[in-house]
Amino acid sequence: MQLDRIEGRFAVARLPAGEGWPHWFTWARGVSAIVRTAQETSIFCEEHLVPTSVRAERGFVAYTVRGPLDFSAVGILARLSQALADAGIPLLALSTFDTDVILVRAERANDAERAWRAAGMWLDSVAEASD
Repeated sequence: MQLDRIEGRFAVARLPAGEGWPHWFTWARGVSAIVRTAQETSIFCEEHLVPTSVRAERGFVAYTVRGPLDFSAVGILARLSQALADAGIPLLALSTFDTDVILVRAERANDAERAWRAAGMWLDSVAEASD
């Protein structure tokens, strides 16, 4: 399994349930997402886009699994998360049609990379955020 580190810092913002598309998300490039549930709207994007008035957790680094991944593939997130769990590193995960995205706090990024390498997962150099 190969991982690519995405250039930049990311945030996960929380808006009230049913909140419309925020104007500041329009400028999101590269890896970004809006996820809605009955209880909340969560937004993942570059941290510099999120206004300081918006409730958010900032300071994440993002990694993508080099894909595309087949929908029948089993255990990809389990393997990634187990390596981090063994190292005591929390994560957030997102999935797209083609791949999985893992977010870790920037201050734990080097630890995460060491944990993944020790588990036999190869990391590439930083990829452009627009990839």
